[in-house]
Amino acid sequence: MTDNKPLLGILQCGEAPESMEHLGDYDVLFHRLMGQDNFDFRTWRALDGTLPDSPEAANAWLLTGSRHGAYEAHDWIPPLESFVREVQARGVPMLGICFGHQLIAQALGGRVEKFSEGWSVGRTSYRWLGDDAVNLAADMDLPLMAWHQDQVVEAPPSARTVGESDFCKNAAFVYGDSTFTVQPHPEFDSKFVEGLIRTRGALIPPDRLAAATESLEAPLKNDAIAETMRRFVLDRIAR
Repeated sequence: MTDNKPLLGILQCGEAPESMEHLGDYDVLFHRLMGQDNFDFRTWRALDGTLPDSPEAANAWLLTGSRHGAYEAHDWIPPLESFVREVQARGVPMLGICFGHQLIAQALGGRVEKFSEGWSVGRTSYRWLGDDAVNLAADMDLPLMAWHQDQVVEAPPSARTVGESDFCKNAAFVYGDSTFTVQPHPEFDSKFVEGLIRTRGALIPPDRLAAATESLEAPLKNDAIAETMRRFVLDRIAR
């Protein structure tokens, strides 16, 4: 921590396509979202097997998205799950986004799988169910970017579901009073998703890709969920 700013440790689980490096890699996207006036940042490349020595190596943690599946047999995933369980047990604030949302759920007893109904991509409306731990009103509707086929299909016993979409019933969880995770990508703007469509869109059925492309012009509410994430972390650090 420097200049009274807490250190947000980013556990990087994936990378942006090489042709999109000018838009920022996954860790840099969170520097912008969470705000360099609010936090100092340090990245541990979890996807390369690099993890912190302890949960206290940062004041709070954030797990990024990834093109990998949480259930895939990568050597770096079991140690990351163990670290997540340790962070949760110590009560250190933790956030998870997309893959991070799924990995945390899997580590804490939930089930993640490739969803039988396919992909959710592009601008998607998420309903918030109300919870004292997050300052999002019940029935609030937030349009955010989605880019996933994998889903949490069974919530962990300790999770409270606080957000959903028509396509994803387990779109946001709170665990206890220290961990908040979301399936959508508040760090993605339309330009970034346009790049993903161009570089990774071959994976997605043409009709869903066309609908996602059409959705890019509509406004998002990334700032609302970003402020919720910042307040969630900062309030818990202050305690």
